[in-house]
Amino acid sequence: MKNKYLSILDEIKKKGGSLDDGKPDDKVLIVDGLNTFIRVFSVIPTTNDDGIHVGGIVGFLRSLGFTINMFRPTRVIIVFDGKGGSSRRRKLYPEYKKNRKSKYRVNRSYDFASQEDEKQNMIMQLQRIVEYLETLPVTVMSYDNIEADDTIGYLCRQVLTESEIVVMSTDKDFLQLANGRIKIWSPTKKKIYDEQAVLDEYGISSHNYIWYRVLDGDKSDNISGVKGLGLKTIRKKLPFLEENRIVNIDEVLAELPESKDVIELNHKLMQLSDVDISGTTKTKITHSVRQPIRKLIKYKFQKMFLEDKLWAALPNVDSWLLTTFNQLNKYAEKSHNEWNINTIWDIISI
Repeated sequence: MKNKYLSILDEIKKKGGSLDDGKPDDKVLIVDGLNTFIRVFSVIPTTNDDGIHVGGIVGFLRSLGFTINMFRPTRVIIVFDGKGGSSRRRKLYPEYKKNRKSKYRVNRSYDFASQEDEKQNMIMQLQRIVEYLETLPVTVMSYDNIEADDTIGYLCRQVLTESEIVVMSTDKDFLQLANGRIKIWSPTKKKIYDEQAVLDEYGISSHNYIWYRVLDGDKSDNISGVKGLGLKTIRKKLPFLEENRIVNIDEVLAELPESKDVIELNHKLMQLSDVDISGTTKTKITHSVRQPIRKLIKYKFQKMFLEDKLWAALPNVDSWLLTTFNQLNKYAEKSHNEWNINTIWDIISI
């Protein structure tokens, strides 16, 4: 009897479920959640029928939907900074991100009563976005004391090692991850960065783009680079950064020995290929990926949509949900089937 069950399960696994031979992790869209939210909140002044600013919610959903329809992924993972996410980097460098401004909006056509009112509205919208995401066939990740950059870096390089990946973010640090299977989508530039695109724009191989960031610094994170070095100077002093190979830190220090302290510190702060996170957090990330993907809860999304009075900002929401999330929902269902099959397989194979 046991052998019969094993042969049936083996046959089911070979067939791969109701979809084609594709797997949920074949083509993964990873979204830098906070980066996306701040970008849309800053420029979209949309209000609902009560006159409440909902530009962050509407912009996030529109941007997510546009990107899904553009790339047609088999899975979507949305990553947010965890509570105290910057703590590791601030221990290394106390000035990290200390220059961040409290005002985010560029489009000021909607005026909040006060800066505190704007802050509270921003928090409300971000919390509401997470609630919307919990009704969609996507995976949401956030871990205490971990920045989204590190989670995304770990997913790309250590977990989803056989997946074709698109990372959606305007953060240029992610360009260091670009390779044959990982691309970066910049919504503001409307540009897809693969290895060739990074080389064409910067004259530096994506394998070595990290060294450009280390030497140039990052004003948005309050990280100073090596004084007197810009892109042109870096390319002139370190021409081997263009080569299609991984340049190590010793090669860089050999050319700039007087800047050793800055280079070593900035590399620890900015590199994403081998992130410094705890074993416990790595286990949590891997566990989240292996869990069945949540299926679409359409009625719950619609209920919140009506509560928030977004019908003018997102018309034809039923059609939008269907065209945007139908394929993802099928892969979510497949992930449940595969998870159940594998669980039964593990039990009866003992």
